[in-house]
Amino acid sequence: MVDVISKSDRLNPEWYFLEEAQSLGSTSSSWRVKLRSHIWRPPTDVYETKDSVVVRVEVAGMREEDFSISLSGKELVIRGIRPDIPERRAYHQMEIIFGEFMSEVELPCDVDAEQVKAEYKMGFLRLELPKTYPQKIKI
Repeated sequence: MVDVISKSDRLNPEWYFLEEAQSLGSTSSSWRVKLRSHIWRPPTDVYETKDSVVVRVEVAGMREEDFSISLSGKELVIRGIRPDIPERRAYHQMEIIFGEFMSEVELPCDVDAEQVKAEYKMGFLRLELPKTYPQKIKI
């Protein structure tokens, strides 16, 4: 009998598999295998000003149309693919990450999705998300 349990953590894009196998005899074995997905997370800053929440993502080598940005309630998801250079090479040092990336941010307050401004400049994606405030109703 083999049970496979799959767990994923949205903020840490890794997949975990826990596999337990029982043999026909009296012994049983357990394995824990940790596999990394190909998705990486770029450095992301989130801060508030008086009127808005600002999200800044450092990801050079992109074009504006390479980003996919979605906002659902207080959850902001930024995705994209940073393409690698297709030339053949032998690395002596490799620190720059290429491929698919994702940054998920839980916003600290409600924002006006219709008024969000996004700009990509000098390797930084900057989103300005205006805060919403409760409406006061006069009686």
